[in-house]
Amino acid sequence: MTAWRRRGEWLELTPGKVLTGASDRNEATVQWLLQTLGMPEKLLRQLQANKGIEWRGDRLRLALFPVRPAGIKPVWRELDVLYEDDFCLVVHKPAGMNIHPDGRKDEMEQPTLDHAVAAYYQMQGEDAAVRHIHRLDQDTSGPVLYAKNDWAQLKLDEDMRHKRIARSYAAFVQGKVSADLKVIDLPIGKDRHHKQRRRVSPTGQHAVTRVRLGETYRNASLVHLELETGRTHQIRVHLSHLGHPLLGDSLYGGSTALIGRQALHGERLAFTHPFTGERIEIDDPWPDDLRQLGQKLSTIQ
Repeated sequence: MTAWRRRGEWLELTPGKVLTGASDRNEATVQWLLQTLGMPEKLLRQLQANKGIEWRGDRLRLALFPVRPAGIKPVWRELDVLYEDDFCLVVHKPAGMNIHPDGRKDEMEQPTLDHAVAAYYQMQGEDAAVRHIHRLDQDTSGPVLYAKNDWAQLKLDEDMRHKRIARSYAAFVQGKVSADLKVIDLPIGKDRHHKQRRRVSPTGQHAVTRVRLGETYRNASLVHLELETGRTHQIRVHLSHLGHPLLGDSLYGGSTALIGRQALHGERLAFTHPFTGERIEIDDPWPDDLRQLGQKLSTIQ
């Protein structure tokens, strides 16, 4: 990877003689940015139109960090930052918080994760738009990935479309799950009898969940899950359909006797860094309520 450093709104690179000595440096620069650096072509055209590519001696400068409005009002809430650099931010989303406004609740009384990220950017002096790359249900806890500039958003959105961002979950479910259950490949569609629910349906969207059995308890199991697709309520629908609703998930038939929210947590997020190409793996420790649930289940005879 070519050496680089950020200077305000600009990223400075030193590509070396391969470009500075080229007979047509402009054309060589374009090809190097696209083929070697992996710049999204859409971003290249934007930078060319806005004079966002320039040479200063042997240094190539790219206007990758322009001032952008957050796009949402900052509302301060304590944030647990799991990873951050100039391109990406990963934060823990607690259970009970939406990722973005849904128009149904007072945003100031119940701010979303996007509101909190906007406030965090403001506190850090970061003039960046708030752009989450994926979502979690309101009552699911776990890591959420944000793109801090156009380069990161374009690359990470593409990775999401091509299923290159890995998300792993832990869930406590009702009943004893068979160790033979490895993959759930069942299409998911809307439930016409209940606006909020989804259901397994032959005419639904392709949905695949990979399952690995963890602990088993008297009337419950801990399972670790990986999503190959990202359908709404996918884990909840798949497991409920097989007779193992998540504990606490009353919408899909789960008992709320031991926990008041669906016992689902995103325990790991893995993605390819949009600029460096490095594989980044982020672990998000279990929140207190799930640790306590595991302890309770262990004591039930």
